[in-house]
Amino acid sequence: MNNISFPGLGLEFVVNPNAFTIFGRDIKWYAIIILTGIILAVLFGLQESRRVGISDDTVMDIAIIGIPVSIICARAYYVICEWSYYSRHKDEIIQIWNGGIAIYGAIIGACLSAYIYCRIKKVNVGEMFDIGAMGFLIGQAIGRWGNFMNVEAYGYETNLPWRMYIEEINMAVHPTFLYESLWNVFGFVILLFYRKHKKFSGEVFLLYTIWYGIGRAFIEGLRTDSLYIANTGIRTSQLLAILIVVTSVITISLKRYKLHKYKK
Repeated sequence: MNNISFPGLGLEFVVNPNAFTIFGRDIKWYAIIILTGIILAVLFGLQESRRVGISDDTVMDIAIIGIPVSIICARAYYVICEWSYYSRHKDEIIQIWNGGIAIYGAIIGACLSAYIYCRIKKVNVGEMFDIGAMGFLIGQAIGRWGNFMNVEAYGYETNLPWRMYIEEINMAVHPTFLYESLWNVFGFVILLFYRKHKKFSGEVFLLYTIWYGIGRAFIEGLRTDSLYIANTGIRTSQLLAILIVVTSVITISLKRYKLHKYKK
């Protein structure tokens, strides 16, 4: 049990990371929350695919392939970033149940598997990625509450009115899990309205990478549990977020320039 409160908001919680036990193994709220986010993302994807003329089977195939690939890549990303530890504890590399996954690894895995599938099956990659982007925002917004249940992914000490006090460390910190969750909710609402006015297939996905990248770059700078590029002091996800934002901005600019030039 962990005691967490938001003194400035008058809120107090007693958090148990374990939801229940089955066959002697604890089932974590983290896993249940992540699974809920995935299910809701897929359901949204099914609804959205019908609007743009992509079959339900295509969405389900991509989900069935992409989910396990995403989990593997999320773990691989984390292990690579923490290789100084795992190189000495190779037997722990596959022990994902002990924690240690990274959302950027999951996104990379999902995009890579979806891209390959779409190319093989001749599905419009841009449209599929636009649907996936909305699903990512749903899954990420919900999934961050798994970090709350695990009492992790929090930031540095602060006295802000919305500070989160964690009894275990006797400190009030930035609730960075909440920052990212809300950022993703706002991004979903914005893109939900914009998606019908996009200029080209794939633009919603690119806008997602920009929106999430900007938020992640800022929020990552507040966190105390960041993964770092070995011996550099550079936060891995922060650097990746910035690079993705720059790349996506350039890509959108070039795409829109070509469309404008073509119309002339």
